[in-house]
Amino acid sequence: MNKKMNIAIDGPAGAGKSTVAKIVAEKLSYLYIDTGAMYRALTFVAMRVGLNLEEGSQLIELLKDLRIQLQHEESGVRVFVNNEDVTAAIRTKNVTSNVSLVSSHEAVRIEMVDRQRKLAENGHAVLDGRDIGTYVLPDAKVKIFLTASVEERARRRYEEHQGKGILSNFDQIKKEIAHRDKLDSTRAFAPLKKADDAVEIDSTALTIPEVAELIIELAKERAR
Repeated sequence: MNKKMNIAIDGPAGAGKSTVAKIVAEKLSYLYIDTGAMYRALTFVAMRVGLNLEEGSQLIELLKDLRIQLQHEESGVRVFVNNEDVTAAIRTKNVTSNVSLVSSHEAVRIEMVDRQRKLAENGHAVLDGRDIGTYVLPDAKVKIFLTASVEERARRRYEEHQGKGILSNFDQIKKEIAHRDKLDSTRAFAPLKKADDAVEIDSTALTIPEVAELIIELAKERAR
């Protein structure tokens, strides 16, 4: 697959976008760009320095001073902010609870999107997020809208926490996912929505490898 192509995978929280995107990128030898990790990195630093997350002007000033790097390793993507490894720190429940608010600010999204487009400008990249196909890469050759029921997404997140030894409550996770869906779908700028030319995949009854295979086959078709 030498044809220049980017793959955009959008969908709500907990649909398995990042895991699927990593597999697709690896199988196709594409660059995986974890856009969610970039917003999480900003959220983590903003909370650490005590910024008001409601204030977009404060967040954009902070972001301008942050160099966010995604380093690909066999074990996955490591995230660095100004050379500090924040890979684990950005996955805490506190960051997860606040990242939608931080990413809802228009100025923040504009700056992040500019960075993401530069990373993807040479093609052969897989990006996942909420607005990749509609806003970040509207010309992507392959657009996927990956979804699953709230119940199933909560179950996956709960099992992921269990596997990592993180104490969590299934009903609380379910409420948090539904709340995040609402925030992401109703934000004023670049909300979560399916692109008109996206292929929707409901992963409720599918395994992650099955979803990845569907996307890989679609990418191969589009590359012909």
